[in-house]
Amino acid sequence: MIILSGGAGFIGSGMLARLNEEGEDDILIVDELDHPLKRRNLKGKRYRKVMGIDAFLKAVQGDTLRGKIDALIHMGACSSTTETDAAYLMANNTGYSMQLIPWAVSKGARVIYASSAATYGDGEEGYSDEPSRIHLLKPLNLYGWSKQLFDIWVMKQGLDKRVLGLKFFNVFGPNESHKGDMRSLVDKAYLQVLKTSKIRLFKSYRKGIGHGEQTRDFIYIKDVCELMLYALKHPGFNGIYNLGTGKARNWNDLAKAVFAAMGRKVQIEYVDMPLDLKGKYQYHTQAVMRRTFKASKPFKFAHLEESVADYIGNYLIPGRTW
Repeated sequence: MIILSGGAGFIGSGMLARLNEEGEDDILIVDELDHPLKRRNLKGKRYRKVMGIDAFLKAVQGDTLRGKIDALIHMGACSSTTETDAAYLMANNTGYSMQLIPWAVSKGARVIYASSAATYGDGEEGYSDEPSRIHLLKPLNLYGWSKQLFDIWVMKQGLDKRVLGLKFFNVFGPNESHKGDMRSLVDKAYLQVLKTSKIRLFKSYRKGIGHGEQTRDFIYIKDVCELMLYALKHPGFNGIYNLGTGKARNWNDLAKAVFAAMGRKVQIEYVDMPLDLKGKYQYHTQAVMRRTFKASKPFKFAHLEESVADYIGNYLIPGRTW
């Protein structure tokens, strides 16, 4: 049995789709079906059953789950970078994971968990995932700290030799619509173009960086799931690693890709950044993928333009999930 935590969410339901494509269906989904779009993410997919988060934690604490546990893919977390409840994030993202991961390891399960590029903060310490540098990172928000503290804990416990943590960069693609403000710009921009024919981007407040020239390492959900599938089949691939394309692109590029996929004229409007975001905004992210490719294999990720075209043309326009 594979336990898929956050299996009705964005990356989790994408991984469920990929596992189904591989013929896997002995899968326990751990999630709360508290949003109609999360329920939609599971429609047509094959799995054993859905278990709520609290019920699953009680089963872990009481060791009452039956059957061999082959893997735990732990994608469940609060992913809001604007969440201000530190106690909630520490309990939901950090404390919860501290109970799940050692338990799964004790069962001999393959363990893959979600970290985040939010741990890198403003990039002052670079974007290298070398273990000796992880403790130097200073996230810009509480979400990033919840992930950073767990990564450090994993290393202190020596669990990085037995589990795989992935620092996801800017993942986008089908099944993310339930995320509200935390969904990708592609999803938001698609709706903006339908409504106004324009895409709104934040102005830049940093010298030498023009409006819309702030960069991100955008990676398509299908590429993320492909690497996780590889990791699932290669239990020796352990540690804490980056997962991005290794190539940063700017917001203008992303917007132009959306217009091209929709067959529309490029119209970008630059708007003021909210005051509470100005001091917490990342102007550049780019995964250093050297360690990841050395430990796994050199994956060839899709170009931004073809990924956006696939997402919009095959999912957003027809209103489909993956």
